[in-house]
Amino acid sequence: MNNVSSAAPALTPPSPSPWRPPELSLRWWPVFLRNLLVWRKLALPSLIGNIAEPLIWLVAFGYGMGALVGQVSVDGVKVPYILFLASGSICMSAMNAASFEALYSAFSRMHVQKTWDGIMNAPVGLDDIVLAEMLWAAFKSIFTVTAILFVMLGLGISHSPKLVVAWMVLIGAGITFSSIALIFNALAKGYDFFTYYFTLFMTPMMFLSGVFFPLEQLPTAVQAVAAWLPLTNAVALVRPLFMDQWPAGWWVHAVVLAVYAVASFWVALSLTRKRFRA
Repeated sequence: MNNVSSAAPALTPPSPSPWRPPELSLRWWPVFLRNLLVWRKLALPSLIGNIAEPLIWLVAFGYGMGALVGQVSVDGVKVPYILFLASGSICMSAMNAASFEALYSAFSRMHVQKTWDGIMNAPVGLDDIVLAEMLWAAFKSIFTVTAILFVMLGLGISHSPKLVVAWMVLIGAGITFSSIALIFNALAKGYDFFTYYFTLFMTPMMFLSGVFFPLEQLPTAVQAVAAWLPLTNAVALVRPLFMDQWPAGWWVHAVVLAVYAVASFWVALSLTRKRFRA
């Protein structure tokens, strides 16, 4: 009689959840440095391209419309319209610079050039790559914002010592918007997908966040929605600092930006894991 031994089927370990906590290490730094070395060759054209548009907005609307508007009331204080616009447009510039880098450039490295696949052949995890991309987009944002801030100082728009604090707030804004943009980067199938992000998210937020006119001009229901937008809270922190004042209720705005940054990074990382099945 033949004894037939049947081997027990091997148990396949369950795949880890893409929504697990981030697994980060210091290996994000070489990825960040790699992006910096590549970008360094085009730093000057990139800088000119990033600051040209916001400065055109500032000159055209600040001096052109500012001559018609005169002064704007901010928390009961009359300020020149160009200062009102400058403090809002620099937050908008942080949003735009971080979003463009975290969308088009990051998507090129991830999907088109397959740079991420090459990096993951080294002992660098996907989580570290996503963190590096987020920090790199935030760096590009603050680099652009710093250049614009120096131009504003040269124009004499504001000379408040509190601009140093505003600069640190803009770093946080860059991190927040780069994290949000990486969510759409993880979902995108092509460059055309980003049109939805700019048309349906960024453009309405630019006009609902108090960049060009006070929020009090909006209907009450719209104000209630706008109060929770990340750009609104960034402007609420930066504008009083341009006016040489401390923002009232600053911790509320800071917490809102922090929640957006942390939650968006987690969602972006989880969606990217799903895309790479990591």
